Amino acid sequence: MRRYLALLETTFLTHTLPAWAANVGKRLTKAPKVLLTDTGLMAHLLGVDAAQLAKDPTRAGPLLESFVAMEIRKQVGWSKATPILLHFRTSAGHEVDLVMEVGTRLVAIEVKAAATINEHDFRGLRLLAEATGKRFHRGIVLYAGSQSLPFGPKLYAMPISALWRLGATA
Repeated sequence: MRRYLALLETTFLTHTLPAWAANVGKRLTKAPKVLLTDTGLMAHLLGVDAAQLAKDPTRAGPLLESFVAMEIRKQVGWSKATPILLHFRTSAGHEVDLVMEVGTRLVAIEVKAAATINEHDFRGLRLLAEATGKRFHRGIVLYAGSQSLPFGPKLYAMPISALWRLGATA
C-alpha cells in the first residue's frame, strides 16, 4: 500500500498532509491526510457530476476542501513565509482541514461548502486554539458565502474568493 501511495505522490496525483502535533516526533506517528490534487479526477472517481451537485450540494464538501488545499499549496510555493502545511484531528474526531505553521505561529483553515455558517463550524478551530494557546495566530472558515465576518477573538469567516485576494497582497 505504501508503494502505491508513494507512486501517486511522485506522479503528483496526490499530496500528503502530515498531522499537526506540538511534538514533532508525534507528527510521524499520527495518520496523514491524503488529498487528490485534481478535483476533476476526484469528482469522476466519486461518481459526482454537475447534476448530482445541484441536487445534493453537500457532496461538494470533499471536492472543495481538496481544491482549497491545492490552491493554498500553490501559494505556499511563492510565499515569503514558506509555511508548513498540516492538518489537525483529535481522537474524538474533531478536525481542522489545514494548519499552516510558520515558525511558532499557527494559522488554521476550515473549508465549508455551505453558503451560511454558524458557531458550530468553528468547533475544530476553537479546540486547536485552546490546545495551542499563544501559538494560535488566526482561525479562518472559508465558505461559499460572500461576506467576511468575525466569529470571536482571532476567528473569522471569509468567502472562498478571499484566497486570491489575500494571496495577491502577501
